[in-house]
Amino acid sequence: MCGVACAAVDRERSARQLGLIGETVEIANALGAQVWLRGGWAMDFFIREVTRDHGDIDWFVWAKDAAALTAGLMRSRYEPLPGPPADQQLDFRKQGVESSFALLAEDRSGRVVVAGGPWAGEAWPEGMLDASAGRVGALRCPIISPRAQIEIKQLMPVWMPGRPRRKKDTEDITRLQAASREQDTSPA
Repeated sequence: MCGVACAAVDRERSARQLGLIGETVEIANALGAQVWLRGGWAMDFFIREVTRDHGDIDWFVWAKDAAALTAGLMRSRYEPLPGPPADQQLDFRKQGVESSFALLAEDRSGRVVVAGGPWAGEAWPEGMLDASAGRVGALRCPIISPRAQIEIKQLMPVWMPGRPRRKKDTEDITRLQAASREQDTSPA
């Protein structure tokens, strides 16, 4: 689960978060809903090891699946949290870990867009949902594409000028770029 890159990682917290990732995927699959990891956990599932501590678990889900997923999470004792507009993102907590689900929609041309809130209709990066599932250990999970992850992390300070790029985002970009280069040159 955890290689050299994560010597200082809180292993108990990471194990709890990995358990919740697995549980969320099971809930979504049982409901016929699609979810994708985004943020730091998407990076770790692409790299295939835990690289750092994570404060939360970030997801994407189709807005059309939000009500069913909410009901499924609440049946599994996830607690809803206040947050951004409910048509933009849903936030939950379980075992002291927050999980945020940004809602997706498709526009008339089939592009993946922000479902609601002040950025409703804004396009996400092209091909964002086209990545193969990632994994950490035996746990597999759908993730957003590494290219989209890099683009989102690079553009966040542009999209939200009051939020400067965080050190962990810069480090994540570097890790994702290196892992992408390595996987592109690995024999199939």
